[in-house]
Amino acid sequence: MTLIKRSVAEFIGTFWLVFGGCGSAVLAAGFPADDPANPLGIGLVGVSLAFGLTVVTMAYAVGHISGGHFNPAVSFGLWAAKRFPGSELLYYIIAQVLGAIAAAGILYLIATGNPNFALTGSNPLATNGFGAHSPGGYNLLSCLIAEVLLTFAFLIVILGATDPRAPQGFGGLAIGLALTLIHLISIPVTNTSVNPARSTGPAIFAGPELFGQVWLFWLAPILGAVLAGFFYAQFFEQPRLPAEAQLTPEIQ
Repeated sequence: MTLIKRSVAEFIGTFWLVFGGCGSAVLAAGFPADDPANPLGIGLVGVSLAFGLTVVTMAYAVGHISGGHFNPAVSFGLWAAKRFPGSELLYYIIAQVLGAIAAAGILYLIATGNPNFALTGSNPLATNGFGAHSPGGYNLLSCLIAEVLLTFAFLIVILGATDPRAPQGFGGLAIGLALTLIHLISIPVTNTSVNPARSTGPAIFAGPELFGQVWLFWLAPILGAVLAGFFYAQFFEQPRLPAEAQLTPEIQ
């Protein structure tokens, strides 16, 4: 499969992740608005599940085309584990970020169709943040630790689930469930990133104050992912032939 086709698959997969996950938070988490007793809003659990479902569905839809990264941190982690060539990192990251921006832009257009919608509050458009923009008021250090640790764990699941020795055909499900668990843990802390593209897209439309915090959600997830990649390659990876090391694993 050509690099262009794989990049398009990454664009589509990341678009779906951001639109589905952030869309559930913006449009459905508290529906109908201002009704704490309503039985229809999906809340924290529903948003967490939505993010997991986006990964599961796209892993099986286009994972066999691009490897199903949908996340710059995942691409860096796979590179660190020697499962993805560094020469293709920039192409994947550009496609992922563009997919996230497109999804956030369309979500913004839909949301503004409601006269009650406004880019106010600590996390407008499901943005990520720390300090005043942490849903639970967590400081920078707490958010840094959470994002590094959770991305590290996410990459360990990805690397393990796509290992040739793992049960075949269940990788996408394991990875989607891992992302659901990560959101259940950390929505109150950072609104959950573990994905620089997912953080960048909504922040562009949320304004300069939120966009000014995006640096953390590039630094922490990539650091956690690279550490996990090196760790897995050092301790768990099965020795591979040089040609095999350049193949992108398919999430199945």
